[in-house]
Amino acid sequence: MTPTVPAEWAPHRAMWVGFPSHPDVWREDLVQAQAEVADLARALAGVGGERVRLMVVGDEAEAAARALLDDTTVEVVRGQFGDIWLRDTGPIFTETAHGAVAAGFLFNGWGGKYEMEGDDIVAEQIAAASGAPLTRNAFVLEGGSLDHDGSGTILTTRQCLLNVNRNTDWDEATASTALADALGAKKLLWLGDGLLNDHTDGHVDNLARFVAPGVVACPMAFGSDDPNAEVYAETARTLAAMTDSRGSPLQVVRIPSPGRILNADGDIVPASHMNFLIANEAVIVPIYAEQSGAFAVEVIGGLFPEREVIGLPSTAILTGGGSFHCISQQEPEV
Repeated sequence: MTPTVPAEWAPHRAMWVGFPSHPDVWREDLVQAQAEVADLARALAGVGGERVRLMVVGDEAEAAARALLDDTTVEVVRGQFGDIWLRDTGPIFTETAHGAVAAGFLFNGWGGKYEMEGDDIVAEQIAAASGAPLTRNAFVLEGGSLDHDGSGTILTTRQCLLNVNRNTDWDEATASTALADALGAKKLLWLGDGLLNDHTDGHVDNLARFVAPGVVACPMAFGSDDPNAEVYAETARTLAAMTDSRGSPLQVVRIPSPGRILNADGDIVPASHMNFLIANEAVIVPIYAEQSGAFAVEVIGGLFPEREVIGLPSTAILTGGGSFHCISQQEPEV
């Protein structure tokens, strides 16, 4: 029973989204982050054509979510998590001859950086709610460290997947075997480092994404002071020399990055338009600055002519370390 991970552009039965629920985690950014997530959920349920299942923790978060979304069809689901990064803590849904199966993995707080109560049981909650059986894999993996083309080709980075703070004994061969067994991987495409100051140790969903069979998007520097210019250039060069699991050369498309984005303390943050979310009928792009955001939406719009591409602010969500793709997980229609 060889599994396959459907491409993100394949039809979804539901889209899971995490709602900021812990004041001690989000502090002064809580209200704005909740508003940004509510706007995302509203867009997904509206133009996105999705059944949105918004996971919240506790009475206060549920009340806040319902107040923000009382005019929508978004489903508010009570659950338990340490924080909203369902892409990493939730299951990866696979397609098998017997239907959908939810693949669960060990989670250690991105290499021990942020271990929070409840994050280790997210996968089983989402699997149970979806009705898909859960298979447990005895190695550490986060969903945001991989990107899939639907045909067994997986994009990843050495910085994250081979980091000793995840699986101490992994090399490329070990990782390839583990992902072949768990997710039906036929070929891993290895990139190097991810974005500067990314506490996920270089998740690929901030760096390079499949947008169609054989087509990969990655950023290009925006502005002369873009802190990730060299990483972007090296990523594009590496991808241009690769082939997918079918042996076809990759077509590389460049998307403008947000440029140099700083937080309130003046530190560079890992803002990325690559953290877009592909919904059934739309693509939602995180925006951090007006000009670069408009450029990115225009370019991404050309890649998804059958979907509406819209940009939404994600500044407060980014204070937690990620964006729209990081806080979501699609449940495929299989």
